[in-house]
This record gives sequence, structure tokens and C-alpha cells, in this order.
Amino acid sequence: MIRYAALAVVSLGLLGGAATAGTLAPDAVKIEDGKIAASLTGKPGDPVEGRKWFADRKLGNCLACHQNADLSEQQFHGEVGPTLDGVADRWTPEELRAIVVNSKAALYEGTIMPAFYRTSGLNRVADNFAGKTILSAQQVEDVVAYLMTLKEE
Repeated sequence: MIRYAALAVVSLGLLGGAATAGTLAPDAVKIEDGKIAASLTGKPGDPVEGRKWFADRKLGNCLACHQNADLSEQQFHGEVGPTLDGVADRWTPEELRAIVVNSKAALYEGTIMPAFYRTSGLNRVADNFAGKTILSAQQVEDVVAYLMTLKEE
């Protein structure tokens, strides 16, 4: 039950910010062939910051669904989504960016993974969170940079 409650908080778009100057607005992001080719901000992501966003239970909350040995100090890794150990060996940065931005468009419509950088086409969003993204564009880039550090050993 806790797993689903955590997912509900993330999927409602309760956290994060809107696009800022110099970033691609959520509605302007195009996923083509399961990829977003360019950075949302024009800047590279910071993997150290991405690790923080990934582990933050009040922001990305990725651990609610995914196991990740790199964050073994964190409790309660989920088992809903695939393990992210070695994810950088399975996906390109362009594919991971698309998955984080909107997994339903990047992977398949039936996934329960929320869209972390999208403001339209969402379901059951509380009025005070309408028009807001879960992660900012730079946070998406940071998470992607972090995910690219997760290689098979």
C-alpha cells in the first residue's frame, strides 16, 4: 500500500517546477523513435545532483518503484519497475531522457511510470498542481546523467 501511495504522490505532479528561461517547455518536447535527442536545457546534467533527485522521496521518488544497488544506503527500494543496475548499458542518454520525460510515449502506453516533465494529457491532477512538472528540465538532465553512471560491473 505504501508503494502505491508514494507512486500516487509522484504521478499527480505534486512536486517540481515549470520550465525556466533557456529550457525547452514541457509541451514543446518531442519524443521521436523513443528518444529525445538534445538536452532539455542545452546544458549537460550533473550526475551528483541527479543521484540526489533520484533518491529524494519528495521529488523524483524513483526508489519507490526501482531497485538500485548504488543507493543501497537507502531503504525500501521498490519492485514495480525494473532494476536500474546497469541501466546505462541497456539505454542511451537520449532514450533515458525520453523515458524520464514521458515513459508512456517513450516505452509503452500501459506503463505506470509517471511523466516527470509533462504538463498536459495527465489524469487526475489536483487543481493546485495543474501546469506543473514533477522535475524541472535541469533535474531531468541531472537524473539522466546519474543513470548513465549505472553500468554493469
